[in-house]
Amino acid sequence: VQLQASGGGLVQTGGSLRLSCETSESAISFTLMGWYRQTPQNERELVATITYSGSTRYADSSMGRFTISRDNARNTVYLQMNSLRPEDSGDYYCYAQHWAKGDFWGQGTLVTVSS
Repeated sequence: VQLQASGGGLVQTGGSLRLSCETSESAISFTLMGWYRQTPQNERELVATITYSGSTRYADSSMGRFTISRDNARNTVYLQMNSLRPEDSGDYYCYAQHWAKGDFWGQGTLVTVSS
């Protein structure tokens, strides 16, 4: 299973970015998909997750600014990030939980928000 993340970049405070993560297997195989951000302490903190049925969960800092969605036909999960702040900067990792094979991570995509 491979996850291919894209969409990071440099943006000014208040700007927007959309991250995408495409899976190598059918999205219906994944019960949960989401995005995590690497902290300076080298931990991955939750940004947002979405179940196969579309139930979402957001970190408090993401609520109201970020929207997670998935397109099962395209095997892709998206993270629309609006009103970006410098503290949103970091490496964002795509995550997917396969119903039979376990947990998988994509490569990081770097988001940099300038003040």
